Amino acid sequence: MKELKLKKKNSFFEKLLIKFNRLFGFEIINNSNYDIISLEKSDSENLSSLGEKSITIPMGSLNITRKVRGLHIIFRSCASVMMLSQSKKRIFNKEKSEYSLRSLKSIVNSLNFSKDLFEKLNLQLTIIDHNSDLRVLSNYKKILNKQFFKSEVINLNLDKYKNFINSLNENKEAVTEAQKSNMSNIHQSYEMSKNSDDLIYFVEDDYIHKKNTMEEMVYSYEKFSTILDSELFLCPIDYPYLYFDSKNTKIILGNQSHWRKIDQTLCTFLTSKDMVIKHYDKLISMCKIEHSPFEKPLHDIFKTETCLSPIPSLGVHFTNLNSIYGISPIVNIKKLWEENDYE
Repeated sequence: MKELKLKKKNSFFEKLLIKFNRLFGFEIINNSNYDIISLEKSDSENLSSLGEKSITIPMGSLNITRKVRGLHIIFRSCASVMMLSQSKKRIFNKEKSEYSLRSLKSIVNSLNFSKDLFEKLNLQLTIIDHNSDLRVLSNYKKILNKQFFKSEVINLNLDKYKNFINSLNENKEAVTEAQKSNMSNIHQSYEMSKNSDDLIYFVEDDYIHKKNTMEEMVYSYEKFSTILDSELFLCPIDYPYLYFDSKNTKIILGNQSHWRKIDQTLCTFLTSKDMVIKHYDKLISMCKIEHSPFEKPLHDIFKTETCLSPIPSLGVHFTNLNSIYGISPIVNIKKLWEENDYE
């Protein structure tokens, strides 16, 4: 038998008190059970309102001045290349396509987990694919079929973008064909993002996300950009390298997660169209010269711009177990993998 939990209705005087307190920007908390009476929610729920208020108990509320208008997810896919620059196997020893499909599925699951939020935004998902086989492309379309948001699967225009790439990398070594494909895909994604509406999430096809990832990033972006009065970068991954680095950092409260200031990421991150345009030449330089490390121009940007990552991680980079940019600590890897089965 299903247990029914009936909420006690607020009396006339309680409703009047709630309205009066809200005029002054206050919310009312029931001290006996920690429920937020004025919002009719518990403290474990998302208390914030998109484009209006960010609420964190017991810190209070923040009026949002930087409202998010839209989100464009650009998913870079190459299900035929197992590992770009390493010979080691990925965790679970599966074919690359398995990671690509579960990665996409996790994003779709996360968007549907917060469907009420994302229906309010101009939401679009674009897959830029290179050389994935017909089975993978068919499964991509199956995952995206009949979703509530706009989506498209397009091919990488390799012939257009590879001509920008220097044949030798920063170490005077020949740039591999796989790396040329990767650099071209990044180039096409940055170029495309200049026509996006507002926020852009650039993501590679081996990141598997938690259900609340997309919601946390959007709400936290509004909060952080309001507090800082500037645009910024968010990386959803708590990389292992952060625990081998003795540098001091800053910890700040996001919507429902702690975030820390970082100065290095890979090429999976969320930022705004304005930030892409501001640093476009620097971003595109990653697509012309293979630097060492590859993301050096991005790290240079972080010397003057804020980049934050969550603690614990909002997802996992499913690469090999020993990579300092791989498996995030204190995350149930098996559970995350199984939750995002695409079959």
